[in-house]
Amino acid sequence: MLLFDFNNESQATRFSDAKGRYDLGLVLAAMMLASLGIVMVASSSIAVAETAHVGPFYYLARHLAFIALGLTAAVVVSRIELRWVEKNAVLLLLGGIMLLLLVFVPFIGIRVNGARRWIRLGFVGFQSVEAVKLILIVYMASYLVRHRENVQTRLFGVIKPLSIAGLLMVMLLAQPDFGSATLLGAVTIGMVWLGGARVRHLALLGAIAVPALAAVAMSQDYRVKRMTSFLDPWADPFKDGFQLTQALIAIGRGEWFGVGLGASIQKLSYLPEAHTDFILAVIAEELGLAGIVLVLGLFAWLVGRGFMIGLRAINQNQRFAGYCAFGVSMMLALQALVSIGVNLGVLPTKGLTLPLISSGGSSVMMTCAAIGLLVRVSYEVSRDENAVMQAIAERQFVEVQP
Repeated sequence: MLLFDFNNESQATRFSDAKGRYDLGLVLAAMMLASLGIVMVASSSIAVAETAHVGPFYYLARHLAFIALGLTAAVVVSRIELRWVEKNAVLLLLGGIMLLLLVFVPFIGIRVNGARRWIRLGFVGFQSVEAVKLILIVYMASYLVRHRENVQTRLFGVIKPLSIAGLLMVMLLAQPDFGSATLLGAVTIGMVWLGGARVRHLALLGAIAVPALAAVAMSQDYRVKRMTSFLDPWADPFKDGFQLTQALIAIGRGEWFGVGLGASIQKLSYLPEAHTDFILAVIAEELGLAGIVLVLGLFAWLVGRGFMIGLRAINQNQRFAGYCAFGVSMMLALQALVSIGVNLGVLPTKGLTLPLISSGGSSVMMTCAAIGLLVRVSYEVSRDENAVMQAIAERQFVEVQP
């Protein structure tokens, strides 16, 4: 592990003068996923838009606009020093809690299909949880740095961060948004474990939390139907199992290499949410198994780069940066796996989009912002690695002087 003494003024100066570089592989993986998303949103949304009488390219234009906003957010986040982010992590968490509360405020919160998940921003709605996902990762990274010893040695050190996540999950369940609540809980547990928490502490808390989540999942009829319908969607293919059966038909039609880009039949008002939650089914129908493998490969590349950047940060003793990279990578991996699992019929419907690919305003923007945070981590890790190498080279040069 490479550590450096920041107390020496000349050494600190070298660190501030050193230049870093952004991780090109990370950027390329994200760009390829976003490009594939643009193509597939264009292909899958035309029939949906015509049915809604908003013009054939309405959803594509909307998706492109949010991609542009997301790129702007990514650039802004990638230019912010992580020291500032870590310093203001608690304030950011308070801001995230306010966002979740605003959905319940009349004339600000928007109710769609019986759920209050959006707040009104001018002429568009913003889903608060998408920002909260990134905010929670930043706060947890800060907490793991500030309370490292307690997390690694004491049960209470684990209970506190999980309690914060639990508060946010309760607020999400009140909207209701069970899928996002579960995702936040899983990411938090993963980060605490990577922060050094003992497995027995996590197992003890899990023995309490898992039955509670199961009880919540079974407390509503529509959740029970989702849980049971994915086990045998063909038992009721025209009602509870309709979405999944149509998705499986699309996947089956694709076979190895698909029926061709734009030639999907299921997207023609047969498959619900073809451009959002079930866009992978359209990819499978039009591009076949090869398309699914491509999506999995790109996500593996993106997430793998993220975890490698996190490991490099930990090796440089940049724990906040490393935990941020781990958290974002886990969030992207878990959300992608859940979305893919739902489309393939191995998980019940959760309403989670496929990151960077599915159409969705706030989801697209905040995913881009999360990528921007990963890119910033890669820059600062590279900068400190270069500073260390410069210092070593200068010391060796001085030692060999006569």
